[in-house]
Amino acid sequence: MNIYEITEENISHTYKTIGLNVKKIREKNNISQLELSYRMGYKSVSLVSAAKLCSSNKHFNIEHLYIMAIIFNIDMCEFFKDINTKSDI
Repeated sequence: MNIYEITEENISHTYKTIGLNVKKIREKNNISQLELSYRMGYKSVSLVSAAKLCSSNKHFNIEHLYIMAIIFNIDMCEFFKDINTKSDI
């Protein structure tokens, strides 16, 4: 796949997969959206909730993933599981 074959759909799917991985990890650690938001330095769940669904064009960025990796004590790669980067997407 070259850069010209990447579509908005591919990118959106990737953000949604990352959001679902965050949700799985958060639930596995018994942490609510509100608690995760507080630990990340936010006062409401709006970022965590919207980014999980990739709604309103909101998604987690590298800084968010880095902070959450520290909170969950995991490797950042865990957030990228099940993302297909092969040319057959």
